[in-house]
Amino acid sequence: MPILTALSEAVGHTPLVRLRSLEAEAPGVQILAKVDWFNPGGSVKDRAALGIVQELVARGILTRGGTRALLDSTSGNTGVAYAWIGASLGLKVALVMPENVSAARKQLAARFGAEIIFSDAQEQSDGAIRLARKLSKEQPDRYVYADQYSNLNNPGAHEKTTAEELWAETGGALTHFVAGLGTTGTVMGTGRGLKGKNPGITIIAVEPDDPFHALEGLKHLPSSIVPPIYRESGHDRKLLVSTDDGWDMADRLIRDEGLLAGHSAGAAAMGALRIAKELSSSGTGGCVACLLPDRADRYLPPPP
Repeated sequence: MPILTALSEAVGHTPLVRLRSLEAEAPGVQILAKVDWFNPGGSVKDRAALGIVQELVARGILTRGGTRALLDSTSGNTGVAYAWIGASLGLKVALVMPENVSAARKQLAARFGAEIIFSDAQEQSDGAIRLARKLSKEQPDRYVYADQYSNLNNPGAHEKTTAEELWAETGGALTHFVAGLGTTGTVMGTGRGLKGKNPGITIIAVEPDDPFHALEGLKHLPSSIVPPIYRESGHDRKLLVSTDDGWDMADRLIRDEGLLAGHSAGAAAMGALRIAKELSSSGTGGCVACLLPDRADRYLPPPP
């Protein structure tokens, strides 16, 4: 490994791992997991956050030691990403989080020096979005609203990095890509990038099957504020996954693969297994990759 001039250079190029325990249920199909918690901040959100921050710095809107802070709403992982990137670049960061976000992510963001503003837990991520919008309008001299849900640098980062990595790592053999819908940037950007390589690749979006789900980081779009970056045409299929199936698959990945997967990662892997079983049953075979956004330790309760 070369010596890096900044930790931001370590974002991306995360491992792609075969899920052999799942492949046993879908003979003739390869199932792969892009393990994105190997990013420096511990989640897939490092990719989008870095793209957003780099663009704001390049335009001179955010400056090292400046008085204005980057402001965004987050369920936790993007906040941690903004926080560590801001600390490394000398930028102020302010984050609006639902009050019920896991203690681990609150503590991580705070340790990197970010200002934490809590929104109503019952309003979930939509409440954080509304509060961030309100603060940015009321205090424009204090905050620069990054707005990951409408910022084109969110999917753009995945088009430039995630898609390129998956294509190269599979030698162009990838037939299906599966990822959860949160900000929707991962599916939109990676899908666009992969389709540019091979229009025949199938893009599958995973969504919670219930508005009151417990797959933290994912959105049930019919009952939520739909991110402006989202386009239904950006994926070929949508799979609905229950909280129980996502949690059970996360436990299975820990037990059978040694992957300390979070619940949204479990939902993505469940989607990949369903697709692989379909391909196996039809006898067509294939190469299915899913993206695992973060680890289970992001959801652990604080010590007693």
